Amino acid sequence: MIKIATAECFTHGHIGREIHNFIQSYKGNLVSKYLGDITKDYFKDIVENKYAEGIERKYSKDKCMENRNLDELQNLDDLRKNLILVSSLFIPSVDGLIKILNLNPPEPQEVINGVKIYGEEEDKFVSSLMANGVRELLNVDIGIGTTAGFGRGGITISNSKLDIITTADVYADLRILTDISLNDSELIFKRQENGIVKTLELLLHLLNNDLDGIAEFDNIEITEKNI
Repeated sequence: MIKIATAECFTHGHIGREIHNFIQSYKGNLVSKYLGDITKDYFKDIVENKYAEGIERKYSKDKCMENRNLDELQNLDDLRKNLILVSSLFIPSVDGLIKILNLNPPEPQEVINGVKIYGEEEDKFVSSLMANGVRELLNVDIGIGTTAGFGRGGITISNSKLDIITTADVYADLRILTDISLNDSELIFKRQENGIVKTLELLLHLLNNDLDGIAEFDNIEITEKNI
């Protein structure tokens, strides 16, 4: 089994909820809104041999995941029966990072209604702190961290061997919350939705040991750890 935990800010805990609802096979109002469609497309690609054996990959399996007791994923049931969501935390404040995850984050550029506001480069760094912090705190295989102030935000998926660090593909600015309009809210929502989908897509590639596929996404940094 692969255990996952999330520490989320701009994605509002939706990544964890998507994973949980998918694992539980919920229908109706509790259906996995994004992950269901993402996995259908992904496994359709497998059937079409885009991930067939014989395709040379830059990254070998031992560089991607460890302590995995499943072969390459072949269908939705393989995925559901081999994942556990341990926890999904929504942590928009610096105090939450310090007191819940025992982190020492940088000082935000601003704090609005208790919400930490960083620029994009700091968001990427803080998302890495969050992903590694929740992974180590709960002793899980994969930690996911997300945070966004102004810019495209930061997203990190972490395991014991590597960090995958990226951004959403939509720019938004939480500092406009002092005089927010409907259009501004919609832009913030678009950044959130894009970040949720991109994170879930990257997670699925990681679970299937497909880091070459991950490298094809925009704004990707893959950092291997010295262990």
